[in-house]
Amino acid sequence: MSVSPHGQARYRLTLRYDGMPKTVSIDFPRLSFRYAISLDGKQLAGGSGNGRITFVLTAGDHVLTVETSSKAGYYSGMYFPPAISTESTIQRVGSIQGFAYALAFLLPLALAAFTFFLWKTGGRLNRWFGILCCCYALYMFRYFVFLFAMPAAEYWFVLQNLALYGMCYSVVKLTILASSDSSRFLWVKGILFAVPVVCLLLSVLIPVLPWAVFVHGRLTDLYYIVTFCAAVFFAARGIRQKSWESRYTLAGCAVFGVGLSANLLCSNRFEPICFFWQFEYCGLFLVILFAAMMVSRNRRILQENEVLTRHLEEEVKKRTNEVTQLLNERKAFFSDMAHDLKAPVFATQSFIEAIRKSGVGVDAELRGYLDQAQARQREMARRLQGLSTINELDRIEGERIRIPVKELLLEIYAAHHGEAEVQSVYFSVKPPEEDVFIFAQQEKLDILFENLIFNALRATPENGSITVSAETADGRIHLTVEDSGCGIPEDELPHIFQRFYVGENNRETGTGLGLYIVHNIVTELGGTIKVQSAVGNGTKFIMEFPQDV
Repeated sequence: MSVSPHGQARYRLTLRYDGMPKTVSIDFPRLSFRYAISLDGKQLAGGSGNGRITFVLTAGDHVLTVETSSKAGYYSGMYFPPAISTESTIQRVGSIQGFAYALAFLLPLALAAFTFFLWKTGGRLNRWFGILCCCYALYMFRYFVFLFAMPAAEYWFVLQNLALYGMCYSVVKLTILASSDSSRFLWVKGILFAVPVVCLLLSVLIPVLPWAVFVHGRLTDLYYIVTFCAAVFFAARGIRQKSWESRYTLAGCAVFGVGLSANLLCSNRFEPICFFWQFEYCGLFLVILFAAMMVSRNRRILQENEVLTRHLEEEVKKRTNEVTQLLNERKAFFSDMAHDLKAPVFATQSFIEAIRKSGVGVDAELRGYLDQAQARQREMARRLQGLSTINELDRIEGERIRIPVKELLLEIYAAHHGEAEVQSVYFSVKPPEEDVFIFAQQEKLDILFENLIFNALRATPENGSITVSAETADGRIHLTVEDSGCGIPEDELPHIFQRFYVGENNRETGTGLGLYIVHNIVTELGGTIKVQSAVGNGTKFIMEFPQDV
């Protein structure tokens, strides 16, 4: 183009027809500028965008006049030859063309919408594929802008250029990511950003400076060439690095090259092939190619995840068996150790008592040593007893069942009220108003309450009281064991659930495992336990368990 596209033009076409009168239509595609269409001096259509007139064609000569004016954009006059046929044929062709553009617009949008859900988890490939689809959809939307003569249709070419540059940049970015080599991207990144910025500025200046259209065209062609060379370069590197996606990027470069060649060598030499321009076909094929690449890639990732999941399940099963075997071996070891140590520990106690009773050579110094030895022996016996208790607890391996809380409290009362009466302690239970269920092993619940009630009986004087109650709140079961005993000193409260911890009042008789076992059972059943106590004001243990519905 050697002259400015801006200005006015007038076209005259003589229609000669011999035959019977008939209704015909003439379609003037993509008059993106102002136009007025007249037949025999009578104006039949005007506006901007696509033009179409329908009239009764009679025998004789008729003069068709098209007047155009352009103050913005690339084109002047009629860029496409008009098509004349019957009204039904023109409408059918227009419907097919509209359907083709609608499909080319909506399909990439649907792919982009689907891809957007994977942006956070699918990585940069998904993001740039979505951007490519959005840019192509924006580019193809220009058909509807001109078809419906939308506002600012004359200036739509600015967004159209932005969409083209975005498509080219996305193709290069996808090729780089598929080649797994972004280290060399910086050398071309500046050009890929700088040229579009300059071209967009020139696009804005075209309505004011008509010569800017020529500079813009040359820079746009240069940008296409640079992006094509960059895509080929990184596609070749992907092949050398044996990238799995390189076959798709190589095919994309071939499509890009064909579209570029057609655009450079055949520009303005033929009308669109089956409605689409060569670059529009190029963009559509690129979207389809990269969509196929994303589908293959996601399918491959799913297959790899399936293999990894299967391998992980096997490893978890293997490790679980190893841990189970290790725990069984540990239980057996501690059981054997407790059995083997029981005889020598109690034999030591007998030897100490025998030396004391004989009195032979027992002076004050030896008596002190005997006291120390006896204290150590009692500590060993206490811990050995605790170890036996833990072993008994480990042997409980039955399945958990639904246990009614009311029935549980009645069984607790039946098991412990006699012992409480002997010690002149008032023992009572308060079941919940409505029966609820706890999912547990009966034996472990028995051990739990045996330890709590045993401790309460030791701490409660005559005429004292022990109460076991249950209630529900917020979908959880609250079980409480409360006594009116001597209470626990404040400094001991943080340590009472620790293994082998014995309070000052239980040095001689405590094993330090009762409350430790209670805490473990409660935690194992998915519950929590807390204690409220003060010296002289009794102790209250509050346990919360999930309710089995």
